[in-house]
Formats: sequence, C-alpha cells, structure tokens
Amino acid sequence: MGDKTLPGNSPKGISRRGFMGRTGSILGAVALAGRITPAQAAPAAAPIADGARVPALVIGTGYGGSVAALRLAQAGVDVQMIEMGMSWDTPGSDGKIFPKVTTPDYRSFWLRTRTKAPLSNFLGFPIDKDVPKYTGILDAEDFAGITVYQGRGVGGGSLVNGGMAVTPKRANFAAVLPSVDADEMYATYYPRANAGLGVGMIDPAWFDTADCYQFSRVGRKHAQRSGFAWTFVPDVYDWDYMKQEAAGTATKSALAGEILYGNNHGKKSLVQTYLAQARATGKVTISALHKVTSVSPAAGGGYTVAIDQINTTGDTVATKTVTADRVFFAAGSVGTSKLLVKLKATGALPNLNSEVGKGWGENGNVMCGRANHLWDPTGKLQSTIPCSGIDNWDAGGAFAEVAPLPTGIETYASFYLSITKNPNRAEFTWNAATGKADLSWQTAWKQPSISMAKTIFDKINSKEGTIYRTDLFGGNKIWNDTLTYHPLGGAVLNKATDNYGRLHGYTGLYVIDGALIPGNASVNPFVTITALAERNIEKIIATDLP
Repeated sequence: MGDKTLPGNSPKGISRRGFMGRTGSILGAVALAGRITPAQAAPAAAPIADGARVPALVIGTGYGGSVAALRLAQAGVDVQMIEMGMSWDTPGSDGKIFPKVTTPDYRSFWLRTRTKAPLSNFLGFPIDKDVPKYTGILDAEDFAGITVYQGRGVGGGSLVNGGMAVTPKRANFAAVLPSVDADEMYATYYPRANAGLGVGMIDPAWFDTADCYQFSRVGRKHAQRSGFAWTFVPDVYDWDYMKQEAAGTATKSALAGEILYGNNHGKKSLVQTYLAQARATGKVTISALHKVTSVSPAAGGGYTVAIDQINTTGDTVATKTVTADRVFFAAGSVGTSKLLVKLKATGALPNLNSEVGKGWGENGNVMCGRANHLWDPTGKLQSTIPCSGIDNWDAGGAFAEVAPLPTGIETYASFYLSITKNPNRAEFTWNAATGKADLSWQTAWKQPSISMAKTIFDKINSKEGTIYRTDLFGGNKIWNDTLTYHPLGGAVLNKATDNYGRLHGYTGLYVIDGALIPGNASVNPFVTITALAERNIEKIIATDLP
C-alpha cells in the first residue's frame, strides 16, 4: 500500500504513518500478551481409567458429540466423552479464562510456538508473534493447500466461532443432504437444535442505534444500495447481556474484543447448553486432554479404544486402553476423517468402505475487506458477534457475513467472511511414511469462491467508488483463500455410513458430526450439524440400543 492515503480512495484519508501511531497501543499489547502465565489449575474430575468398560464412548465434545451424549444419557446410557483439548474453566493470571482477539497469548493456539491469526496483517504489517507452546483453544491446522481453524477444548468449535446460528433455506437443503427427509428436518430437528442451542435474534430497534453495530449498518447500506438482499442472522449470544454490556451494567465481553480465542461472558457455547444438560444427568463423564489413537474390534465384543493422555505442552503422559460397546466419532470433520482413514489403512478397521476420507469441503469460505470513504466510518467499538449477512446465493453463489474488525480504533473498513457454492471436494488419505493423514485440497480450488464472492463486492465497490483492502492478509492479497472455519465431510452420510451415520462394515460404530455433511452447508454449518445429530441419535436410540 506504500503511503497511499487510507481509507479507500478518499483524498482526505489518513496516512499509514499517522494511522500506525494510533495503533501503537494495540500492537504493544499484542507484543506483551504472550507473557501472561497460567494460574494454578483447579482439580479436575477423575478421567477415564485404564481398563474401563463403557457402554458408549464419544470421541469429541463438539456439536454432534454433545447431542449424542445428552440423548444417550437421557435414554439411560452411561457415556464417556473423550476430548483432546482442555476444559476451559480456570482463569489465567490476568483473571480471565480467555484472551482478547487483539492480544493472543499462550491460551490462543493449539500447540504452536507462533500465532497464526486469520487476519495476519494490519496496514501491511504482520501481527503474528511467538508464544509458548500450549494446548490453546484455536487450532490452525495446516495441510498442503489450506489451513483449517478448529476449536480445541470441551465444547469444540462452539468455543471459538462467532455463534452465527443459521438454518439453511429450505430450497437449498436438498443440495446439502440429499438423502435426508427435509420435511422431518424442518418440522422437528431444526427446531429442536435451535431450542437446544439457545438461538436468538438481535433486537432490530436496538441494532439501529447501537454504536457497536455501526459496522453492520454500513454493511447494510452498501448492500442495499447495490441491490442485494441483506438479512439479520440468528446467533447464540445472549442479546440481553450484550445490551447490558453496551449500557455499562455488565462486564464487557463481545464489546471487549472476545470471540476468536473464546468468550468470557454472554456467548452460549455448548458448555452452557447441551453439555450442561448432559452433565446434569449424572451419566456423562468428560476426560479432557485425552486423544483417541486407535479403535478396533474387541475379542469379547465391542471395541478396544486406545487413548493417549497428554499434558498442556502436548506430551503423552499416560496411555490407556478401554473397551466400549459403542463408539461415536465426533472429533469434527477433520479429526473424524483423519482417524477413520488411519484406522482403515493400518488394519484396525479394515472393513470400512472406500468412501471414508472422501467428500471433504471447506464450505466455500473466503475472506476480504473493503476500504470505505471517510464519511462511512465503521466505528471504534465493534461487537465481536456478527448479526447480519448479504445474500446473493441464488444469483451469484455467495452469502457474505458482515464481520467485525474489533481493533478498538476506527478503521473505515468493511470486513466479510463469504460462504460460497464452491464445487471442489478433497480427500483424506493415510500417509504411511509420515504416519499422518494428508488432504488433497489445492489452494487454486478456491478460485470459484473468489469469483462468487466478487459478484457481491465488485458491484458494491463500483457503486460506492471504493476499493478492496490489500493490507490484511500479507503480500498485498485481496482475498484470504488459504483457510476455512467450516470444515465439512470426509465420512459422508449415506456413503461412508448409512443414512443415519452407522459406519459400513461394523456394528456399533457411528459418525455423528460435520464429517457427515458433504463439503457445503450453504450457511454457517453448526445448526445443521446439531439438527442432523438430533435426527440420527433419535433413530439410533430407538433401533440400536438393547
């Protein structure tokens, strides 16, 4: 960008040098944040014991796993949940469990020694920094052509996402899950999922006056002036709490830059919803910092499950072997897919079919920013909870979330995460030489997503006389085309499994997470993952349990 004026092409823009002077406190805080240290850990509940026999073992505590655990427990089944990440219930020395977006520290990233933020640059300057290696909350998992962002901890992705709880348009559902009865989903399972997740909608009247949503109102104005449909989007944040934050009567959380690395107040993650109900049954136990390494048929029936217990630097401190009558794979699209292709290739579960590992997609995710004119400020205070989107799905293949850029200063920038109809699908395969699963995704496969997103933003820029930001992703890039927040597929419903998630080739093995959805949900996917899990576990309990 050099020293061109910012923002946009306004002659009254602020120079980068002047702008950087105003960002010094942010970058200084970022530099210091890694020095925060963990507080004394609270005693945890006893984890699963070596040699245990359990009726149901759930691998993962995200959306699908939490639904399965709750409904199995309500049906009288004792459930053990195995979670690779931490139980996020103990504050660090700063008194908070989770750090801000602008001040990542040791808590922020999963076993990395340097942060890898989705927005890697600001005004062209890199913002990533060294941090101590720790079992932090956000995993930026690198594959050959893409980085997949995933939540790590009890609650899975619900800990780190923006909480946008979107039910797909009915007309789009057949393309998402063609083997599933849409009537049942929309009459029963989507409503059940929305109720269980605590989904709500922002108060439109409050939205119109709240300082923290000026960025979203600018997004609305620009979308509508270019002829696009703009819509409110439901969320799992407690909107009454956010009003209290804005009024100064509650501890700030969404209005204090908390979301990507967890949210200390207000957001209803699975810990507050499905998992709280599951624990209240007294029949669900969660073992955090435990990682399943193998599942194989046991001689006396059921399955032998090998588990590594790890510490907060990722070292294995114990190995355990337990027996489970039934195993539910709920480690997320990537975790479940990687484990299944390993188990098939290494001979632990050789009867898994050839569909395992296939049909993986990234929900068409692509990010960009626009540089607005000085007369279109987006606000110094921005809620980290997005509440609106631009819909050009039918005409252009893109839905764009109007996303916050919560820097604490005026940026004059509009920021977007787009979901697109990207048709490309990748496959996980087991690499015996490295002992890891590879993913065949290629960065060039993002080009359809960029073209679809451009159907929105080229038109808005033309109408408004604005330009794309090139200072957010490094290398003067306009598009962040190397990431996804929404991994889907790898054990697709009615292909790798039957139409209810039962893995072909084995009785008592199930997939119940986002791996079932073939690559694209047309919207933010967690409500669909939850609703599908509700549908599948209901059938499994009714037909498979003694």
